[in-house]
Amino acid sequence: MIKFLRHEVVARILDIGLIPTFYEDDVEVAKKVIVACAEGGAKVVEFTNRGTQAYQKFSELIKWRNKELPEIVLGAGTVIEPAIASLYINCGADFIVSPTFNKGVARICNKYKVLYIPGCCTPTEITLAEEMGAEIIKVFPADVVGAQFIKDVLGPMPWSKLMPSGGVEPAKESITKWIKAGAAALNIGSNLIRKDLVKEGKFDEIKTMVEKCIMWIKEARASK
Repeated sequence: MIKFLRHEVVARILDIGLIPTFYEDDVEVAKKVIVACAEGGAKVVEFTNRGTQAYQKFSELIKWRNKELPEIVLGAGTVIEPAIASLYINCGADFIVSPTFNKGVARICNKYKVLYIPGCCTPTEITLAEEMGAEIIKVFPADVVGAQFIKDVLGPMPWSKLMPSGGVEPAKESITKWIKAGAAALNIGSNLIRKDLVKEGKFDEIKTMVEKCIMWIKEARASK
C-alpha cells in the first residue's frame, strides 16, 4: 500500500526545498542518518540503489520507518530500469528518483501513483518527462549545466519544477545561487551526508548542516 499520495510527496518536497540523498550498507547506521535529516527538518529522504542487494536494506528501512517515524517520506534513488522501479515500489518507496529519464519507469510510477523524479539536462528531455507525468525534474549533472541553465529554461517554461542535483554545495552561497536561479528544491548527496561524518558517528553535525541548508533555502526564497 502507498503510504503517501503523490501530490502529498510533491507538496512536501516543494515546501521543505531539500532532499538529502545517500547510500549506507549498514541499516542501523542508515537509520541514524535518516533521523539526523529528519531532526534537521528534511523529512523527505532519498536512499540510493547503489549497494549489493540495496533493495533489501531499503525494505528494512521502510518497515522501521512505518513503525518508528511514520511522518518521514522515504524514496529510492538511482533507479534506471522499470523492473527496479517495480521492486522498490513493492518495497514501499514513496517516490522514485533517477539520473536519467526512462519512459518505462515513468509508466510504472504512474500506474501505482508514485512520484517519479527523472534526471534531465536539456529542455527537450524535461518536456518529454513532463509529458510522461513527471512533476519535479532532477537537473543532472547540475554542476555541468550550471544555475544559469535553470533560469534560462524557466523563461519559456515557467511551469517546470526543477531540482538541481550533483555538485550542489551545503553552503549559503551555493544554495542562494540555485534558489535565486529558480530551483524549486535541491538534491544534495555526499556533500551533505559526508562519509567522514557518518564513519565517525557525527550525526549531530549532519543534523546541523541540514538545518542550515533549509534555513538558507528559506532565506533565498524570501529574498527573490
